[in-house]
Amino acid sequence: MKSRLPIALLTVALCAAPAFAAGQRGTNGGPPRLESSSVIVVDQQEGTALYGKNTGAVTPIASITKLMTAVVVLDAQLPLDEPLAVSNDDLDFVKGTHSRLSVGTVLTRGEMLKLALMASENRAASTLGRHYPGGIGAFVEAMNRKARDLGMRDTHFVDSTGLNPLNVSTAQDLVKLVQAGYTHDLIRAFTTSESHMVEVEGRIRPRLVAFNNSNRLVRSSDWDIGLSKTGYISEAGRCLVMQARIATKPVIIVLLDSWGKVARIADANRIKHWIEGEVRRADAKALSGARPKTLSAL
Repeated sequence: MKSRLPIALLTVALCAAPAFAAGQRGTNGGPPRLESSSVIVVDQQEGTALYGKNTGAVTPIASITKLMTAVVVLDAQLPLDEPLAVSNDDLDFVKGTHSRLSVGTVLTRGEMLKLALMASENRAASTLGRHYPGGIGAFVEAMNRKARDLGMRDTHFVDSTGLNPLNVSTAQDLVKLVQAGYTHDLIRAFTTSESHMVEVEGRIRPRLVAFNNSNRLVRSSDWDIGLSKTGYISEAGRCLVMQARIATKPVIIVLLDSWGKVARIADANRIKHWIEGEVRRADAKALSGARPKTLSAL
């Protein structure tokens, strides 16, 4: 079920919510120690922060940028069946990353959008920005305008891919972006797809290429994820934003600047286990007649 919580309400609650001490390790229901530099966990229904760590720190966000790319594309109601071609302008001259979408590859806007969100495909995201009315310059302007409209006061975009470290935001701002993305059925579906096959031109004949989701948690039966986006460049560390249902509670999780390939995944799992434990304790207290201590009151 989609959350109906207005983004404006999230803004008020987040600004008022206290952050937990970052160095605490979870004991007896206390918040866990997380390795990510900036963290926020929000109760999506109540609009209250359950956990916070450096929530206002401005930092590069890498491919989390692509979530805004998708919001702007869908808000513009551009035809998803329109064929778009990868060009030399979509090559990565910032980080030198490679892609299996060679120059000349033609896919529909919908397929480009799915690859950008699910597999964090940089050339797909670049192609989407270039084919916006007015070109990439107008697209970036639209991204920053949307950020202002959402109340993301400490967020700025310079491209549609996130390869440039000047794409910056805060954990608190990104909750609003996740909430905005969650209102789009396609973003929820594309970001949680496990894989996607596309046909690309080969040297002799067309060939099928498989793209996988960059967040392995979407393939885990232990998780109920409604939206997901990963990101990585050296300046940003490893990043992850998700909407998920944990112990029947819909939450938004933002993890920024994690180091090591498994740190963000480990942090997400620590958060999940912590919330599950708190819900179990609250249920046990309710059954015993004691006044429950809800997560929203933490």
